[in-house]
Amino acid sequence: MAKKDFYELLGVAKSATIEEIKAAYRKLALKYHPDRNPDNKEAEDKFKEATEAYEVLSNASKRKQYDQFGHTQAGGGFDSSNVNMDDIFSNFGDIFSDLFGGHGRKKTKKASPTPKKGHDLTKNLTITLEEAFSGTTKEVKLYHYVVCTDCKGKGSQNDTSFEHCKQCQGMGQINFRNGMFMYSQACPACQGEGFIITHPCVKCQGQTRTQQYDTVTINIPKGVFDGADLRMPSNGDAGVFGGPAGDLYLHVFITPNKKFKRIEDDIECKILLTYPQFVFGSQIEFENIDGSKETIKVAKGWPIGQPITITGKGFHKIRSKGRGNLIIVPQCDVPKNLSTEAEKSLKDYADIIGTQVAESDNSIKGFFKKFLG
Repeated sequence: MAKKDFYELLGVAKSATIEEIKAAYRKLALKYHPDRNPDNKEAEDKFKEATEAYEVLSNASKRKQYDQFGHTQAGGGFDSSNVNMDDIFSNFGDIFSDLFGGHGRKKTKKASPTPKKGHDLTKNLTITLEEAFSGTTKEVKLYHYVVCTDCKGKGSQNDTSFEHCKQCQGMGQINFRNGMFMYSQACPACQGEGFIITHPCVKCQGQTRTQQYDTVTINIPKGVFDGADLRMPSNGDAGVFGGPAGDLYLHVFITPNKKFKRIEDDIECKILLTYPQFVFGSQIEFENIDGSKETIKVAKGWPIGQPITITGKGFHKIRSKGRGNLIIVPQCDVPKNLSTEAEKSLKDYADIIGTQVAESDNSIKGFFKKFLG
């Protein structure tokens, strides 16, 4: 019986690339795989035919001969009518390991450790708004891995304490098969490392590091914002077998302040002034959040609630140079209790200025009827 054309069998054009041929074979191998079609002779035959076609078309020289002479001189293609599954598995192990979990990666033997980086760590840090404004220094307590002081991170008592794991032959994993499926798992003898430490360090038991509490001093920069993540290089867990240490990330939380509020890089606050200060104007001394003194001039007739801006007295900018602004919002202090003399003076003033308020462009005028109380 004449063999089916290999290109037709795989469902690809004669101009197909090796990647297209491989992809087509994978699709057919999954469809007709014996473990997916138990006791199905037709599926097994199609699986073998697809494998034979792939064996020829994936080889440049065999494919050239096949294109010239067809099946008669395909140059080394195998006969699918007389082949067993073990032969297919051994010849195409890379394909099947890719299909069924191995991803085609080849392990190399190891007789000595491979340095590995330590884990990054994260901690929360709470500071005040004053500390965010001026910058500060904090001490953070940290429980992490550090390099073993006895073996200096080697994990062994001497330099000749490493040898190939005999159970996995230094591969770090053990492969086994159930039917056509190939499985891999970390070698239990060496925990997937591929080597055995014959004389491990007594203190760290061959782990190259130990856990301990440390106190890390952190410099908080001026202008740090709420929710910022500060990176402290090499302050995480120590690496394994000489690998670099991980980093420590500090997630910053800033507690609110009763008097001051941050708006981007500006700092805002409210101050209380008396009515005469708004009417006649005034010059007052103001204390910023860091204790520094600022002199503020309130112009005559300054509107209540209209902000006064002092340039460059806000938060230091983290992402660029310069500083934000200090924004002061003046509020009128309305006294609840007046002396008899003050009350009389205020009523006299009311009589003098009249009872009708002029209407402005953005407000509605009101009419005075009588004092309450």
